[in-house]
Amino acid sequence: MSLQLGVVMDPIASIHYKKDTTLALLWAAQDRGWSLFYIEPDGLFLDGAVPMANARPLVVHQNPEHWFDLAETEALPLTQLNIILMRKDPPFNMEYIYATYLLERAEQLGTLVVNRCRSLRDCNEKLFATEFPGCCPPLLVSRNISSLRSFHREHRDVIFKPLDGMGGSAIFRAQEHDPNVSVILETLTGLGKQTIMAQRYLPAISDGDKRILMINGEPVPWCLARIPLAGESRGNLAAGGSGRVQPLSERDQWIAAQVGPTLRERGLYFVGLDVIGDYLTEINVTSPTCLREIEAESGHNVAGPLLDTLERHVGARV
Repeated sequence: MSLQLGVVMDPIASIHYKKDTTLALLWAAQDRGWSLFYIEPDGLFLDGAVPMANARPLVVHQNPEHWFDLAETEALPLTQLNIILMRKDPPFNMEYIYATYLLERAEQLGTLVVNRCRSLRDCNEKLFATEFPGCCPPLLVSRNISSLRSFHREHRDVIFKPLDGMGGSAIFRAQEHDPNVSVILETLTGLGKQTIMAQRYLPAISDGDKRILMINGEPVPWCLARIPLAGESRGNLAAGGSGRVQPLSERDQWIAAQVGPTLRERGLYFVGLDVIGDYLTEINVTSPTCLREIEAESGHNVAGPLLDTLERHVGARV
């Protein structure tokens, strides 16, 4: 099936060629004969009732020195696209939300948007995980500094993090008797004005913060364990962690089975679960990564099954 695929993403010239998941998806789509259209978030607009984009036809290459070519910009009704990949990285701010409103107009008219716009808005990547309490470590979501202090006194070794961060940014570990607890909480909450998450520290982070990719609610059988640097409490690759591809454990598979049906119900076709030891810590719905590392080390094709799924959903809509 020859399809028209649009991708909403950050500037393609600035991506990390060796690791970028979006680029791998575009290679796989182009290999199927799909036509590609590149859209930056500020190119989305509404002309009366018609959702539009300033889009550029795109050709991608597997060449680290020259990985894309773009044709001239054209004003394109989004309904001309069969599929739109929303791959804009956080921050998840009001401009991100406005972009989902515009894409949702195309969704309402029959274009498949991945992931579903309403779910992108509703499923905060930290809070969404708490819908599966049997999978999560002890945690507290609050902006009340007194409550957060009590949680720290109870659990003694705690991770504090903002609800809208990515890549390990602004994540703090506070151990028992840490003299910096007050300043950590004052800084993260803005003196009690911003809600944050506290989670009991999981020593299993030394074995890696596992990224499990989910395709239409089913797990890829290999994950990427992101191992922290010595002395670090964050495994994120952006924070200097190193990656090790490994098969899913029985517990990983169990967690995926708990979460999978909800992902399917909410139109979350491509998602990344973060698991430390036996516990789910986050569910990444905006622009999950680590596909390239998993494919390279395991030999397992991740992009193909995802595109197969999207193709089936488009066929069911025709």
